[in-house]
Amino acid sequence: MFMTGCFTYTAQKKFNKALTETAYDAIIVPGVPLENGVWSPTMKARVYWSVYLYKKGIAKNIIYSGSAVYTPYIEAQVMALYAEKLGVPKENIFTEKEAEHSTENLFYSYKLSQNLGFKNVALTTDVFQSKVLEKYAYKYDLPVYFLPVVFPILDSIPKINPDIDESKAFVENFISIEERESAWK
Repeated sequence: MFMTGCFTYTAQKKFNKALTETAYDAIIVPGVPLENGVWSPTMKARVYWSVYLYKKGIAKNIIYSGSAVYTPYIEAQVMALYAEKLGVPKENIFTEKEAEHSTENLFYSYKLSQNLGFKNVALTTDVFQSKVLEKYAYKYDLPVYFLPVVFPILDSIPKINPDIDESKAFVENFISIEERESAWK
């Protein structure tokens, strides 16, 4: 309970700071696999949180990141389909479809944000992944702010399960990363 409270405090503190600054040009959301045609609680949390940040005016655009890694669905496209159904205009949604690891989600999405002309960028995910990626960003001097999910706020958001056409994100002849890479890589 103590650890959860500390992480909630840290996430809330970063969120409060974001409220006092100008809106981010974009937020980066790392991918999560779609499993058996169902979005997991982790994917749902990331998508709902990103939509919340967009609707609150904290983010002007959303970059969803992730390739077809563990399942034959491109994670970024699946999350984008859900966000669109939840009210984010298509022109404010971007996808990075190459990343297969968390650090790649951050790196490739940051590069995409630069190519799109976005200057003020944040990454949003759960506080645990955020902490890991914050160290990576610092090590490689990536000027990205971190805006972890504030779960008490997320829990207060009414949620639905919109229908999406996941076939739009399906990859033919898919081979899982577990078959392509060793566990050590």
